[in-house]
Amino acid sequence: MPVLEVRKMSHNFGGLRAVNGYHLEIDAGQIRGLIGPNGAGKTTIFNLISGVYAPAEGEVSLNGRKVNGLPPHRIAAMGISRTFQNLLLWRHMTVVEHVKMAHYSRIRYGLAGAFFGTRKRHREEAEIEEKALGLLEMMGIRHLAGQVVLNLPYGAQRRVEMARALATEPRVLLLDEPTAGMNPEELVRIMEIIRRAHDELGLAILLIEHRLKVVMELCERIQTLNFGEVIAEGTPEEIRNDPKVIDAYLGKESLI
Repeated sequence: MPVLEVRKMSHNFGGLRAVNGYHLEIDAGQIRGLIGPNGAGKTTIFNLISGVYAPAEGEVSLNGRKVNGLPPHRIAAMGISRTFQNLLLWRHMTVVEHVKMAHYSRIRYGLAGAFFGTRKRHREEAEIEEKALGLLEMMGIRHLAGQVVLNLPYGAQRRVEMARALATEPRVLLLDEPTAGMNPEELVRIMEIIRRAHDELGLAILLIEHRLKVVMELCERIQTLNFGEVIAEGTPEEIRNDPKVIDAYLGKESLI
């Protein structure tokens, strides 16, 4: 059974059909890519899967359980986490506070622990701190744990966002343009981090990315979206050479 399955998902914005009959199956441990021109509907698909929007038609299932129609925090708690194309960070919180905040979606000590500072609370808070620092180590930014996010370079802020997404302990991670705005050195580093997170945590990953180097090197299979519909799906090599994809997105210069 796929860990994430999307069947015949469609969505409208007024009279505009933004997503039409979208389908997806991701098995545990797979990395899949989603590419297409600006305005093709890629981020809308992430918003539909993660509960920001409710699909007008179709179904989203996680491990066979329907999740569409649930609020985003419930979907995140069930195992679907995401990053955003535009950074959504609390800019005056520290790096480690960001990651710990995401861990709090899974706290067990309850209101009594929060009010009375029980031993269970202190024990669990120590565990949360340790897990947060472990994720920052994976991202290569543990040394920045006490820094305010506002003061960090852009590439480091991207890693904070990814660590925060991983802190919810997802089964499926949705990465929306994780290399946006990065220089070539940062790009190589974030690709290494995505591979490490995938290998160590066994995640299924769905990746939106404009930089073809990233998609072609990381993804096992790729979908190409145009005007809200999948026009091609296959291996990186099949997508690179598909005439429909070349015409709609890659351009003839991609063959040179």
